[in-house]
Amino acid sequence: MTHVIISALIMMASWAVFRISFNIDRSRYRNCYLLFISLSATLGFIIIASGDYMKYTVMVLFCTILIALLIVPFFLMFNGYVMIRKEGRRLPLLLSLILGIIILIGEILTALLMLTNVISYNFNPGSEYYRSWWFVTISCICVTIIYGSMSFLIFMIYTLFLHIVPRTKDFDYVIIHGCGLSGGTKVTKLLQDRLDKAIEVYHIDPTPPKLIPSGGQGPDEQISEAEAMRNYLLEQGIPEEDILLENRSMTTFENLKYSQEIIDSFEGRKVTALVSSNYHVYRALRYCRKIGLKCIGIGSHVAFYYWPSALIREYIAIHAERKHAVIFILGWLCSIALVFKILF
Repeated sequence: MTHVIISALIMMASWAVFRISFNIDRSRYRNCYLLFISLSATLGFIIIASGDYMKYTVMVLFCTILIALLIVPFFLMFNGYVMIRKEGRRLPLLLSLILGIIILIGEILTALLMLTNVISYNFNPGSEYYRSWWFVTISCICVTIIYGSMSFLIFMIYTLFLHIVPRTKDFDYVIIHGCGLSGGTKVTKLLQDRLDKAIEVYHIDPTPPKLIPSGGQGPDEQISEAEAMRNYLLEQGIPEEDILLENRSMTTFENLKYSQEIIDSFEGRKVTALVSSNYHVYRALRYCRKIGLKCIGIGSHVAFYYWPSALIREYIAIHAERKHAVIFILGWLCSIALVFKILF
C-alpha cells in the first residue's frame, strides 16, 4: 500500500508541475518533457496499483509497446509512399519515408545486437567483443536512433495535447496564418481548413472577434494570400467590417509580427487566438513568445496522410534553433556515455 501512495503522490506532483508550467507559457519546450514525465508517472501508478495483476499489466504494456515499435516504421514508409503519389517527390514530403527507413534499420540492428549477445556472449561485459569496432559502431547507431525516436515521440505527444486541450471561447482577435494559393488566386485545401476553423471560432464566440487573414503575395501569386482569404471569408458570410487584412508578411514570424501591429493599433481588450494547421501551432506559439504576443493556439484539420511529414518538418525546425540543437546534442552525448559506462 505504501508503494501505491508514493506512486500516487509522484503522479500528482508531476501533473501539478506540468500544469503550472503549461499555464505560464504553452510554448516552452520544457512542457514537452514535463507532459511525458507526467504520463509516465501515471503509467507507473497504474502498474503499481494493479497489485496482484501487476505482472499481467506489465505484460500487456510490454506487448503493446513492442507491437507499436514494429508497426511504426512500416506505417511511416507507407505514409511516405502515399505522399509521393499525392504530393510528388520533393524532399520535404519524403521525410516520413526517410524516418521510417531509419527507424527500421535501427530496430533491425538492435535486434541483431541483442540476439548476438544472447547466443554467443550471454551479456558478459568483460568480453573482448564489447570492445570491437563493430559492436561500438552498431551500439552508437542504435542509441542515436532510439534517442532521436524518443525525442520525436515526446514532441509529437505535446503537439497532439495542444490540439485537444480545452481553451477559452471568448476572443477579440483571431489571426489566420496563410499558405500558398492555388492558381495564384484561390485558397488551397490546407488554407481552407484553417479558414473554416477560424469561421467556427467566430460563430461560437459570444462576442464575434475580428478575423485577421495574414499573408503577403508570393512571386507566383496574382493576389496576396490575405486577399484570397478575405474573399473566402466574405463568401462564407463573414461581415467585411470584421475582417482586418494583413498582407505584408512572407513568413510565419512576420504573420504574427505584422498582425500584432494591427491589434496594437486598436484600444480595448486584446484576447487573441491564432489559427493554423494543427502540426504548426506549437512553432507559431514560440514566435508569439519572442514578440511578446499573448496568444492561444488553435489547430485546424489536416489530411492524415500529410500530418506525419509535416510534423517531422516542425520537429526539425524547432531543433534547428541554436539552444535546442545544443540541448539535443548534449542529451545524445549523455545517452552514448551512459551506454558505454554500463558496458565498460
